[in-house]
Amino acid sequence: MHMKKFLLPLLVLVACVSTSCDAVRQKKANKDTNEYRYEIECGGNAIQGTYLVKVWSYSRTPSIAENQCRKNAVHGVIFKGYGGGQGCVSQRPMANNPGVETQFEDYFKSFFATGGEFQKYASIVGGTTDVVKVGKEYKVGVLVSVRKDDLRKALEAAGVIRRLNAGF
Repeated sequence: MHMKKFLLPLLVLVACVSTSCDAVRQKKANKDTNEYRYEIECGGNAIQGTYLVKVWSYSRTPSIAENQCRKNAVHGVIFKGYGGGQGCVSQRPMANNPGVETQFEDYFKSFFATGGEFQKYASIVGGTTDVVKVGKEYKVGVLVSVRKDDLRKALEAAGVIRRLNAGF
């Protein structure tokens, strides 16, 4: 009986510490992601309305980097674009204006927040992840499908980017 009284609080403490550690790791990963240290490349041919990209993210924890790859994929499609290769055509960034990220800073802060709207537009394809140790951190590569047509519509509706058929 006394053992049960001791074990329950101990288990609760362990669960809280482990959750706290995950929160700290996620916060660090968000900081890394806010610096947008990643690489994006064509991942192959995709179905209509989507891009298939390979995103390489950096983190001290491989599982955290994998989680951040979706965010980085959407960021890359909006702001970086990517080169051709693997039978792909190069894609320009959706946002032509380099100042749009700072101009709409509040919008993008919310959009890319943990649990933010970006999640609606990206999904990890397959279960294969490439992990490479680089110094004290890991470079994690994940194949991500980005729903580019839906993403473009959302950004146009928010006034962040111009419609494709808008005049010059």
